[in-house]
Amino acid sequence: MAESGMIASNAPKPSRLRIGRRYRANRLDGPYDAILVGSGIGSLTTAALLSEAGKKVLVLEQHYTAGGFTHAYDRNGYEWDVGVHYIGDVGGHPTMTRRLFDFLSAGKLQWAPMDDTYDRICIGEQQYDLRAGPENFRRELLQRFPGEEKTLDRYFERIAAVGKAMPLLTMEKLLPRWCAPGLSLLKKWRLPSYLNRTTYEVLRELTDNEELIAVLTGQWGDNGMTPKTSSFIIHALIAKHYMYGGFYPVGGASRIAETIIPRIQESGGEVFTYARVETILLDGHRARGVRMADGTEILAPVVISGAGVFNTFERLLPHSATEAAGYDRQLQDVEPSMAHLCLYIGLQKTAEELGLPKTNYWLYPSVDYEGDVEKFLADSEAEIPLVYISFPSAKDPSFNARYPGRATIEIVAPGRYEWFEGWKERPWGKRGDDYEALKEAFSQRLLEHLYRHFPQLRGQVDYCELSTPLSTAWFCEYQRGEIYGLDHDPQRFEQGWLRPKTRIKGLYLTGQDIMSCGVAGAMYGGVMAAQSILGWRRGLPLLRRVFGNSAGGKSVDHGGGGISAPVQSSESS
Repeated sequence: MAESGMIASNAPKPSRLRIGRRYRANRLDGPYDAILVGSGIGSLTTAALLSEAGKKVLVLEQHYTAGGFTHAYDRNGYEWDVGVHYIGDVGGHPTMTRRLFDFLSAGKLQWAPMDDTYDRICIGEQQYDLRAGPENFRRELLQRFPGEEKTLDRYFERIAAVGKAMPLLTMEKLLPRWCAPGLSLLKKWRLPSYLNRTTYEVLRELTDNEELIAVLTGQWGDNGMTPKTSSFIIHALIAKHYMYGGFYPVGGASRIAETIIPRIQESGGEVFTYARVETILLDGHRARGVRMADGTEILAPVVISGAGVFNTFERLLPHSATEAAGYDRQLQDVEPSMAHLCLYIGLQKTAEELGLPKTNYWLYPSVDYEGDVEKFLADSEAEIPLVYISFPSAKDPSFNARYPGRATIEIVAPGRYEWFEGWKERPWGKRGDDYEALKEAFSQRLLEHLYRHFPQLRGQVDYCELSTPLSTAWFCEYQRGEIYGLDHDPQRFEQGWLRPKTRIKGLYLTGQDIMSCGVAGAMYGGVMAAQSILGWRRGLPLLRRVFGNSAGGKSVDHGGGGISAPVQSSESS
């Protein structure tokens, strides 16, 4: 049944998108050298690198498919990604991100470029194009903002400064904690003072043109924080990540996990789905394994959580252990990221026939991002402050071969968990008519934004369904429906405890909470976790094999830590 009321007539086909092997206790083949909780891209990266180092690794995923926010799903003859709307730094340049993807997938993951205009920022009635390549990017903006040459030059300088700072910020998370005072002094000496101020503060020093600032920060949905609240670090990473354009995985987002899992299996490891971890087992102050929901205990000397810091320290560990290690206090210094709505749309014509672009659309009512967001979060009937539109079937050159005569669209917008919290105790798909009516109202509002920019699509929608923050909570275990882990405000980047190695022996963290959100950010969190576990003697030679001469601190990446996608969902509900 279509969740928003429009039902397609096609009978469902068996899904090819359920990646991973279904968990059964009798399928376990231990002993294992390491256990990973969660199968997001951070966990898969860590697992693959440990496997390459000869470790036998077990990945446990509670969802029906592996991949975390990189998974895809199909329904009523359509397929949608849930988070991988675009990736940067994977084009023809030998960037670290491309080298890492190539290594993890054994070169089997291919990328298709988007249009030269990868993002279109629409503010009111005005449209501004973000074009691939620094010179094209600059030239396009100068046509719209003549006389701002010095502003853009200084902007690029500050973006580059963040990229140069990342090796030091990364090293801080890998070196022993006793190095912290010396590293703190080194950061004050080497890093610019603006690095971790808010994005708006940094850009306001460069120009008083509010419209230009709004255009430069028009991708703020990629981290879920408006310019006046986000750290300039995350803004710079995102802007730098996409500076050479956006790309989409050929074959869809599910190809990411599908091509990485064989690397994990090569050394005897496995990725299990429907595998819910109930708790992390401790022997005194040391992790020794996990207990599954069916009561099975699986032992290993290393446990790695890719479930996020709130899930790890509030749900998976006994409270006494979290309290003894001091994480209960430190969790008060970070906040969960934003929640969202996502409308998944299917159409019975091809992207070419419908005139769908390979460009993402960012729709804003005004340049007052903060004010518009505050009004909407206070009153859901207020104007939607951000509407993001993505066209996955246009981006994927293999889509027509899999789904001939069809196309898909996704529309994303902010949404508060509290608006839907009253239905949280009801199971997915059975939340009642009042819940469906609320979703239908949001769906129609989002569709009207689509029709405003693509009037030819009115009357063409065959099927659509809306996901809510309850979807993220249900499928990805983020309890408040958050999608980017932790807020990327300046305070978050001052938290020295957000590192792979925890204060509980044998327990490590991986994924987006370690470095930054998005696919690339979570991948680098996975790299750091593997390095932390293997140590410098075994880890550095492995990283040299992965990255070549760029390992060990010298980055050739256009995007540093980067990020992959705007606000995203785990599934529709």
